[in-house]
Amino acid sequence: MGPRKPTVRPSEGGGQAGEVGLEGLLRRVARGDRAAFEEVYEQVAGQVYGLALRVLRDPAQSEEVAQDVLVEVWRSAARYEPSRGSARAWVMTIAHRRAVDRVRSAQAAVNREERVARLDVRRPFDEVADSVEKTLELERLRRCLNGLTELQRESVTFAYYDGYSYREVAELLKVPLATVKTRMRDGLIRMRDCLGVER
Repeated sequence: MGPRKPTVRPSEGGGQAGEVGLEGLLRRVARGDRAAFEEVYEQVAGQVYGLALRVLRDPAQSEEVAQDVLVEVWRSAARYEPSRGSARAWVMTIAHRRAVDRVRSAQAAVNREERVARLDVRRPFDEVADSVEKTLELERLRRCLNGLTELQRESVTFAYYDGYSYREVAELLKVPLATVKTRMRDGLIRMRDCLGVER
């Protein structure tokens, strides 16, 4: 469900003293600093996925978009210009653009299918069946969330539906960051298995 770290091969490198916050981390990422990229990932992955999910309403597609966004952040960190806005806003703009692009692509595919369906009158579109299917998907998602432990459910909800970073989730739940990461990972694995998402 949640975004995995993209497979990247940045070179090792340290940051300079005084470069703090997401802006400083992006400057270090632009120089190929793997540790800085890991920090950027920890700070924005949940929010990127949450935004994609709000736009796409599909966990699998949202995860793919989140991976694409994080790879783009790695590749284009040098293009970030602090004078044009905060680093977080820059990342979320990339995420929003990617999610909207995916929606447009999906809509184009739907339009093609509808044109084909109009040509083939033997395949009528059943709106009732489609509505029932969407309702069943939401019920399945709710059932899978209810199958998690309370800490797993709260961690996943805060990170992927409310857009909090892992560190913010840890502060909200008053538990160690490592515990949040472990519970979230275990919860996402259980969600993936419950939903039958292929890896």
